[in-house]
Amino acid sequence: MSYNWYQDIFSMHQHYGVHDWLQDEDNQKKIWEHLKFRLNFLKEELKETETAIKEKDPEEIIDGLIDLCVVAIGTLDIMDVDANKAWDEVLRANMAKKRGVNKSRPNKLGLPDLIKPEGWEGPSHKGNHGIFEENN
Repeated sequence: MSYNWYQDIFSMHQHYGVHDWLQDEDNQKKIWEHLKFRLNFLKEELKETETAIKEKDPEEIIDGLIDLCVVAIGTLDIMDVDANKAWDEVLRANMAKKRGVNKSRPNKLGLPDLIKPEGWEGPSHKGNHGIFEENN
């Protein structure tokens, strides 16, 4: 195992033939259907994680959170998006935010929240849309 989750997911997809499946022209036409499938997969994993939290089951909480990462990163891989580049862009934008109070998301815990200061620019994934660009 490594510390490069994106590479790990890419290798797993290679191992199970996911990339080969995507090369099939008929499967490429199903890309939006496949994206909906992946979104439902994320919802399923989130529901399992919520149940684990309700049951205070640390084993399943950790497993659920990692499963959410696996499915999300895997979806980016399947869609031929450079997840490392996308991560860096989102991190750049988040690091440009300021500590404050986000009035649209009440925070009863008193933890610092991130707010968008005047002039803040959100992440741009231009040039990194993968197969979404081709299937628009």
